[in-house]
Amino acid sequence: MRSIWRTLDAALWRGVLAIALAAAVNGASFGAIAVAAGNPLWVPVVMSVLVFAGGSQYMAVGVVAAGGGPVAAVVGGLVLNSRHLPFGLAVGEVIGRSWPARLLGSHLLVDESVAFAMAQKDPVRARAAYWACGASLFVAWNLGVLGGSLAGTLIEDPNALGLDAVFPAVMLALVLPALKDAGKLRPALLGAAIALATTPFLPPGVPVLLALLGLLAVPRRGADREVAA
Repeated sequence: MRSIWRTLDAALWRGVLAIALAAAVNGASFGAIAVAAGNPLWVPVVMSVLVFAGGSQYMAVGVVAAGGGPVAAVVGGLVLNSRHLPFGLAVGEVIGRSWPARLLGSHLLVDESVAFAMAQKDPVRARAAYWACGASLFVAWNLGVLGGSLAGTLIEDPNALGLDAVFPAVMLALVLPALKDAGKLRPALLGAAIALATTPFLPPGVPVLLALLGLLAVPRRGADREVAA
């Protein structure tokens, strides 16, 4: 396993560490908000270790804080994380073939680790990128949640800090260079439009899933060849 780390260059590590830093800040925001919502300090900390899914954790805390029950929080989280099913199929071979590797690798399966892995053309480099990103995010997120939970007992209104805006801003900065390609820009714009249009009317998390309809705008290779002919 040690040899695969040699395939990671400085540029890839910079990207991983930038995402990890943003995850730590976002985790601190979640921890502070969860404690301020009336949860004991151990709840966001244990949830982050066992669940490790930021969007679902935010949803669960929000649902309970709004008066919803645990069942509604769990169902909402499952719906939001249903996107991980195709993610798992896409990176199954990258994670590894042994059961221990698959169990641990599945726990580290998040949007960012999948994106870093699928961006690599070499399978060995893809595996190294997946584990490096997943492990870095896990450590950074959980440290952020712990720090935020501790600080949440001292901050009256965590939302006033605007920490929850940092992570989306970093993700947007990473995605923007890829949007220079028209074939990627059209699906992204369509997905964003769908999410924005449905956000006022649907529960949190559902507009994100509906944004996947933007994939309908992905040009088909066969169609492109017919047009070229």
